[in-house]
This record gives sequence, structure tokens and C-alpha cells, in this order.
Amino acid sequence: MASKKTPGINSSSTADIAFLLLCYFLMTTTMGSQTGLSRRLPPMPEKDQKVEDQKVNRRNIIMVRINSQDRLFAGNELMETSQLKDKIKEFLTNPLDDPNLPEKEVKDIEGYGKYPVSKGVIALQNDRGTSYRAYIEVQNELVRAINELRDEFSYRNYHKSFENITKDQQEIVKKAIPQNISEAEPKDVGKRR
Repeated sequence: MASKKTPGINSSSTADIAFLLLCYFLMTTTMGSQTGLSRRLPPMPEKDQKVEDQKVNRRNIIMVRINSQDRLFAGNELMETSQLKDKIKEFLTNPLDDPNLPEKEVKDIEGYGKYPVSKGVIALQNDRGTSYRAYIEVQNELVRAINELRDEFSYRNYHKSFENITKDQQEIVKKAIPQNISEAEPKDVGKRR
């Protein structure tokens, strides 16, 4: 008796089908877009511009530091991350005109009029050993403080939240409540020289 051979499956086109499926999924899948931290950078200086020392009044700056043990210092106070938002709001608004808190400059905002704008600057400094989690938590609290101040201004003047007002009104609010966050290069505090 002769043995019968079972016919094999032609698999030469399997690679083509796999390639087409791969292309299909790559083209139809949406990747999560990553958003960064928004920071306003200073404008590029002109080529022939002379370098001038910018003198900032010490009272207009609050130093926010995060050390390698993820401890947070705002000014000279050790605090929890949850306390930072209120500290920054008090610093920027200076409700009692404290001479140790930032000055206010009355600016003429187009479309609004005169408004006392804080000269406050938040200077953020972290250690190279700071955890990413602590760094992001602090960034979130700083931005949350500014967003709450902008919302309060929007409700007071436009009876809506910052997100629900027009683009022109948002520009007015941004000029009245600027986001001045300066971030210094991380330091190696524990490293001895």
C-alpha cells in the first residue's frame, strides 16, 4: 500500500498578511499625546544688545526648594506639598500689603483698565536626587495656585471660570495674574567638592 502525503499549507503569503495587519494597526491606533509643563521663556536677545544686570527686589522672589529627601521648603519654611498652593496664593496676592511680600505695580491692561499686578516671581530649585513624583507634585501645586487666582479674578469680573470666558478675556486675566515661574538647574546638594 502506498502512503499518501498530506498537502502542506502554502505559507508564503502569511508574512505579507502580517505586514499589512501591522501597517493597519500602526495607522489606525492613536498614541497618547504628551503634554509638557508650560513655561514662558524670556525672549531671545538681539545680536547687538548689551547685557544688563536685571535687579529684582528680594521681596519679590519666593524660593521653592525640593531636596534629595523630597522635603519641600518655601521661603525658609519646611512644609507639606498640600500647603504650598495657599502659601503661593498669599505670596502673589499680598492681601495685607506686607512689606516682606511682593510689590504691586499698577498696570493699564488693554480692555480692562488699571489693575495692581504682582511683581512676584516663584523661583523653583530642586536637587538632582529629587524624585520625579515630588517634582511633578510641586509643579502641579504651583500651577494650581496660579489657576485658582485666575479663576477668582474671572469670577469676580466676568462671573465665569477662566476656561469659560472668551479668548480676549483670558488674555486680560493672564496679564492681571501672570505666571512667573523661574526654574534653576538642579544642584547636587549632597556632593562635596
